[in-house]
Amino acid sequence: MSGAIDAVVAGHICLDLIPDLSGTSQDGFAQRFRPGHLVEVGPAAISTGGAVSNTGLALHKLGIPTRLMGKVGGDLLGQAVRQVVAAHGGDLVDGMVIDEVASTSYTIIVDPPGVDRAFLHFPGANDTFGAADVRYDVVAEARLFHFGYPPLLKLTFQEGGAQLVEIFRRVKELGVTTSLDMTLPDPASAAGRADWISILRAVMPSVDVFLPSIEETLYMLRRETYEVLSQEVGGLLEQVTPALLSELSGELLAMGGRIVGFKLGERGMYVRTADRAAIGALGAARPSDTSAWANRELWAPCFRVDVAGTTGAGDVTIAGFLAGLLRDLSPELALTAAVVAGACNVETADAVSGVRSWDEMWQRVQSGWERHALQIDAPGWRFDEENHLWIRTEDRRNK
Repeated sequence: MSGAIDAVVAGHICLDLIPDLSGTSQDGFAQRFRPGHLVEVGPAAISTGGAVSNTGLALHKLGIPTRLMGKVGGDLLGQAVRQVVAAHGGDLVDGMVIDEVASTSYTIIVDPPGVDRAFLHFPGANDTFGAADVRYDVVAEARLFHFGYPPLLKLTFQEGGAQLVEIFRRVKELGVTTSLDMTLPDPASAAGRADWISILRAVMPSVDVFLPSIEETLYMLRRETYEVLSQEVGGLLEQVTPALLSELSGELLAMGGRIVGFKLGERGMYVRTADRAAIGALGAARPSDTSAWANRELWAPCFRVDVAGTTGAGDVTIAGFLAGLLRDLSPELALTAAVVAGACNVETADAVSGVRSWDEMWQRVQSGWERHALQIDAPGWRFDEENHLWIRTEDRRNK
């Protein structure tokens, strides 16, 4: 292992194939994409995907020394994954796990203009990723360990999440700050039928930073609410209220989480934190000013961009937030870094090529980059003109 590292990103990785559908209209694609018809598309982008690649490479591009810890097969696709990652930096692949008898995971991403993207996914080697695959010697050298997509890693959600709990328990014992991200399970799959409430109750005491999407959170904690809101006019995101966010984040903090953030798509990102004692127990990446991070509740709007694709947007948003934490920023600036990184991501079709350097990203903000309007009509919330985000006024550090 060469060079100092700040972050290890582990969990799900795959090879992504993304056909260029930008020349196809929404209606035209829907009419032509049916059995027996050939649909002409543009060239395909080939990249690595999944939380390990998306969040890991984004952290690397944001200037955070990072190692990737995914599992691939000894096949040609596995070689391609390692080559793509190594092209960003040879040291990034030092933590990768190679199973010579497994097949590498891949995803075909169908992302036509004006239509939510769809995925054709083969799980491959990810199905066998477990606690024994984590290189704890490498993790011990880092300040932060981020793990992504347990619903796509079969071993981690079986038997009540025992493997996931073991991973986070062992990493937390090393004194490393832990971070967890989810993905939305297929309701018809084994992951979709798993008891996620029980799994979260078991793992959250060892999770410092929990950063799922609001859809994933509702699916796992309040399945009926998820199904009802998903059927509403305008979609689920439009039905999300500050009260709902407070209730869900409070439930996750009560399970043991210390920082809880929800990705809200075009409505930005929400973050809530635990008390000062809990923030002080974050581990190696804890902020120097624990009072500034304690008992906070913030909601930041997105920046205005021309959207080319949304692949990896949530993962890159997470990278922005974690980079802010590792750089010891205030929660306001870390949350801003999250939505800035996410905005840069969606300007390109693939997951990471839109990510700028840390300095470039902030230069765009300081140049007056316009943000979407976000109106919160709820008691206790005020707009912070300096940081251009909403703050719940009862979140202050005197608690």
